[in-house]
Amino acid sequence: MNTSPFPAVALGSSATFTHAAMQTVSQNLRLIRTNRLFRRRSSSVLAFTRTFNRPIVRAVEEFVPEEIEMDALERMEKSIDSIRVNFNTVRTGRANTSILDRIEVDYYGAMTPLNTIANATTPDARTILIQPFDKSAINEIEKAIMTSDLGLNPGNDGNCIRLNIPPLTAERRKELAKLVSKLGEDGKVALRNVRRDALKSISKLEGISEDEIKFLEDGIDKLTSEHVKLVDEMVKQKEEDIANV
Repeated sequence: MNTSPFPAVALGSSATFTHAAMQTVSQNLRLIRTNRLFRRRSSSVLAFTRTFNRPIVRAVEEFVPEEIEMDALERMEKSIDSIRVNFNTVRTGRANTSILDRIEVDYYGAMTPLNTIANATTPDARTILIQPFDKSAINEIEKAIMTSDLGLNPGNDGNCIRLNIPPLTAERRKELAKLVSKLGEDGKVALRNVRRDALKSISKLEGISEDEIKFLEDGIDKLTSEHVKLVDEMVKQKEEDIANV
């Protein structure tokens, strides 16, 4: 039985975890917190006192704690997006231009993302074709690829660069699995840093009860746990991709 306040998201026995599933969880979290915001505002929107026979509106700051929570949610979602981008740069046995996203090239003395100075395509399942917009940069592009952690040997014909994607060896699969695990751990560190910042902000709130502080802290902890679970599922999915291709 699902006792969580979040609608169940089926991941499947093979831990298949899709972008749609992550979006569903994030939307559920946002919806719950938005609903809570309106409930809390409607319960104590205006406090009136009588001074000189006219109503005076006292400043109500219930929205401040909610802003802390919503800020934490947005930052955690950005961390998840960053992890997803990093995972896409880890190559499997199929040609995928996303593996070039972390490559930077020394272009006229400035480190420049490869995808901003060249066009990359996959003419077939085992080949990536890189065509520089400026052919004078082709040697630097080749150098950047060779010194990266891709483990690929670029073929440079003077006009374009071809990357042949070989089948992954057992040793290479282990190396990539370790890289994925590290990227996942880095992502968890980022999530916990968001949690730390949120709890620090909550500790500075004034004019609210200890029960309210505890309620807010529990909400941040639950939010962190949900996103850490997302990272675990993403890591497991990527490791399966590496093992099965």
